[in-house]
Formats: sequence, structure tokens, C-alpha cells
Amino acid sequence: MARPVLEVADILRDHGSAWRDANQRHVSLGQLKVMSAIERCRTAALGGHVARCENTACGHTEIAYNSCGNRHCPKCQGAASRRWLADREAELLPVPYFHVVYTLPSEMRDIASQNKRVIYNLLMKAAAETTLAIAADPKRLGARIGITAVLHTWGSALTHHPHVHMIVPGGGLSLDNTRWIAARSNFLVHVNVLARLFRGKMLAMLVHAHAAGELKFFNTHAGLADKTTFKRFITPLRHIRWVVYCKAPFAGSEQVLRYLSRYTHRVAISNRRLVAADDEAIAFRWKDYRVSDRWKTMRLHPHEFIRRFLLHVLPKGFHRIRHYGLFASTNRAESIATARALLNVVPSAADPQQEPDVAPDTPRVLPCPCPRCGARMIIIETFARGCAPSWRPTPIRIDTS
Repeated sequence: MARPVLEVADILRDHGSAWRDANQRHVSLGQLKVMSAIERCRTAALGGHVARCENTACGHTEIAYNSCGNRHCPKCQGAASRRWLADREAELLPVPYFHVVYTLPSEMRDIASQNKRVIYNLLMKAAAETTLAIAADPKRLGARIGITAVLHTWGSALTHHPHVHMIVPGGGLSLDNTRWIAARSNFLVHVNVLARLFRGKMLAMLVHAHAAGELKFFNTHAGLADKTTFKRFITPLRHIRWVVYCKAPFAGSEQVLRYLSRYTHRVAISNRRLVAADDEAIAFRWKDYRVSDRWKTMRLHPHEFIRRFLLHVLPKGFHRIRHYGLFASTNRAESIATARALLNVVPSAADPQQEPDVAPDTPRVLPCPCPRCGARMIIIETFARGCAPSWRPTPIRIDTS
């Protein structure tokens, strides 16, 4: 018999109550809601349905519980990622795509954790403005480009490590929209130029936010509320190297989509990285980028594991996937159509398929076929939150004669 897969939900169910009791004064309402959602995910607490194979010779029947749908839940991001990718696939252009990463310096991570909404917003804004400005510079690319940006706040060991991943097409529209300007096949813009402008923009935005009273400081950082003290804190950051990385372009649209599917809806840790759990420690795989044999196993006390996991709960309503430039929602369709026309991309002759009208009495069919015979699985019963299904499996009789 296969061993059950260890999940973050199991850890929260086993240790979450004790962690909440020990951290009553240090946990936010948003973190509590995330814990509750993951603990209840795909359990009877959220209701569910019973599905049966339509092949009467098979008759396989199974109970499935509803998912929580929380964006921090490791089990609930697959479907959301597939839906998002289907929308993005139609927008891909037949050009190389580059992967650009902007990282917040380690010196700023503590104040970022105390001001998540403000600093995460500034980080994404500064990174986008930097990329758009350098690309539009006639001395560089001289084009209006598009950006899909995704905020990640974690390192492989679940530490706080805010950074922005960007997918950028290798080229853009001329400023008068009359031609497509292609970047070199293996080069977009120099990272040192990006890093310097990014540093200047981010620090200027931080100073403005501080003057406007938008930043809050606690514990050992409480003194930064003073303007002079904050200025002394900021000054050394003007002279260090800020990390910006631009990877080689993807080989094709399939690789772009594969990358997007891995990054856009990723959470702090996936269930497949969990190794073992008991009352003493949670063991999980992590990647140490400082050595050649990168994959290692880390063991953390359950309470420390939960603390690190909850570090990455985003503020309510915060959009961690954003589009800029040609891909901004206000002009996305028009800009992509113009780019396709200039790139001589032939539009699809087929009209989008309309969803057929479904009669109210039509049986609901699951997207996945029967695991035994491959026939359709039909939902025969649904049950509400906190209720048990009326269907029960037939007990297996054991012949003892």
C-alpha cells in the first residue's frame, strides 16, 4: 500500500492549534484565515460530492470533498494556474522571451515584513518602471514593451526573500506604433543599468512613503520612524549593489508557458517538498544555491515551520500577478493585436467556441475519467458543508468458512 503523501494541511491540523495558543499576540487575522482554510481544505467541513462511473459494469464510486480555493493553499493552485494559462496562451507572441528578476536587498527585509502592502507595491512598481524606462530609451531598445510580473516573498528555506519575477518579450512596439523593434536574440538590456535605476527608484519611493507616514516600524526598528534615523538607514543602501538578474531567453512559447505554470501560482512550499513530520520536527527539501549539490534536507520545529510558512501570507486584496506596458489591462487587446499584425502573425480563422447551453437536468460530468475503466464520472450526489454524504460504500464481506 502506498504511503499517504504528507501535506502542509496535515502539519497545520496536527500543530496549528498549539501554535495559535503560543502566538496569540503575534498572528494576524489574515494568517488565521489562511490556516483555517488549509486545515479544512478537501474535508467534510467544506462539503463535496459523490461521483459514479457511468459504465454499469464498472460502477466505481468515490467521494470528493470541496477545495478551499485559498491562494496560499498548496493543493488549490493547480486549477487556478490552468485557467490563467489558457488566457495567457492566446497572448503569446512569436518572439524570444526573457526572464528578469529584481531582488530586495537583505537589509530591507525586516521593514518589508512590517510593511508588506506598501513595500511589496513599491517593489513591483519600481521594478516595472525600471524595465519599461530602460527599454524605451532610444540608446537601448527604444521600444514599448510588455511585462508580466509575479511577486515571490520566499527563499527555498521559507525565509523572507521578496523578489519579482518578470517575463518580458524580446522586443516591443516603436513609440509611434508603426513597427516592431526586436531585441538581440540573446540580449535584452544590461543588468547593471537596470540595477542602478531600480535602486534609485526604489529608494526614492521609500523616502516619499516615509515622509507621507505610510511606513510603520516596530520592536527593534521603532527608531526608524524618525526622519533622520531613517535617512541614516537608507544612505548605505545607495552604495551597495542591488541584485537584478536577466536569464537567457526561452527556446519557445512552450517553455514560456511551462515557466509561467510553475511560477505564477506557486506558494511558499509545495507538498512534494515535504519529507517527514513528527512532534519534534518537520523535514523538507530545500535548494542551497551556494554549492553544486544544491538539494538538501532541512529540519525545523513544527512551530518554526508554521511561522515561516505564514510569513508569506499576502495582505488581503494584494495582486501578486501584474501586467505592465503593452500587457496592461487598459490596452492589452489593442497592443497585442498591433504587435501580431506587425509580426505578420496570421489570426486564427476559427471563432472562439461558445459554451453550449446545458439543460438543468443534464448530469454533471467530472473532468477526470474513471480511474478504473476510463469512462465518464457522473455526479450522483452533492452534500453541504459539515454534512456527510448519504451514499456509503458496500462493506466487503470476508469469507471465514
